[in-house]
Amino acid sequence: MIDINPDIEFKKEVKRLSNSSLNECIQCGNCSVVCTLAPDDSPFPRKEMIWAGWGMKERLIVNTDIWLCHQCGDCSTHCPRGVKPADVFSAIRQICYRHYARPKFLNTILSKPIWLPVAILIPVIVILSIIFMAGTLQIPEGTVSYSKFFPHAWLNGSFSIIVFTIYGFAISGLIKFWNDLKAHYHDTQPKKGFFRSFLSTINEILLHSKFSSCSAQKSRKTSHLLVFYGFILLLIVTCFAIVATLTHNYPLKFTNPVKIMGNIAGLMLLTGLGIMIINRLFNKKKYGNSNYSDWLLIISFFLLVISGGLVELARFMNWYYAYHLYFFHLVCVWFVVFYLPYAKFGHMLYRTIAIGFAKAIDRQ
Repeated sequence: MIDINPDIEFKKEVKRLSNSSLNECIQCGNCSVVCTLAPDDSPFPRKEMIWAGWGMKERLIVNTDIWLCHQCGDCSTHCPRGVKPADVFSAIRQICYRHYARPKFLNTILSKPIWLPVAILIPVIVILSIIFMAGTLQIPEGTVSYSKFFPHAWLNGSFSIIVFTIYGFAISGLIKFWNDLKAHYHDTQPKKGFFRSFLSTINEILLHSKFSSCSAQKSRKTSHLLVFYGFILLLIVTCFAIVATLTHNYPLKFTNPVKIMGNIAGLMLLTGLGIMIINRLFNKKKYGNSNYSDWLLIISFFLLVISGGLVELARFMNWYYAYHLYFFHLVCVWFVVFYLPYAKFGHMLYRTIAIGFAKAIDRQ
């Protein structure tokens, strides 16, 4: 027997984020039939659609099937009522990682456009405060050298402290999610080791292998791979740059292999983001609804890459406005990195845990 405790606010939020009319679902089962990723035993998304219509939040946010879905859109394409199950699943995942966000206010300021000025203002104030304490809150004279404006020791030290603090809170949310999964599936004994299951999950994510099973959105795999690996490469380049500042081998020359890798990563990101933007703007019927969270991630990544390229060019060309561009780029970097666990990109962390857990209990 299933206890039904409707959460009306949850249902309203799902409808808002997905732009889907949940009450029009007639439980025909087409969505589950066409889905190539759904398990044969109790497949999704049919059952989740009725749970969403009933407002069963506590059941849905600890449901592994929500994360087995890769939002390829096959179910939405074949829905006779246009209810868009793929977008509903995306909305539930978004509510899930917001539910486990620590601290909550970071989730709040990223949830709606009205809070965007606050989300931007926080990194602006933090960066200005650190530069002020470093005693360099002025435009340096002479050849462009960003370390004169924001000394490397202050930049690397403050950035590292804040990142470790924020991601420490984020990990506590992931631990809570893991414990809730175990509590929800307490009567299901693991059939595989969790470590082995997570290794398999990471390999699956690195290859984006499940995207190949989808037929409605073929270009999603390409765009996701470009953005995913472009971002990872940029993180590697950033870590190398931090080490280089400690060994006094910074800034890097334009012909430096790491600098070249960073530029290639930027082009990968721009290409992947470009494909996403075109699909979302001009092929909405196939690629589904794009809500505020989707666009916030795409635009913030886009501004990060564009500003990074301009900052690099400004240093080599010795532009007068180089430091203004550098400050804008710093805000973009800190915005993306600090808010990553709470933005759309953060769902990757929850997806890894949920799929790893599902593999362990043989739910695939």
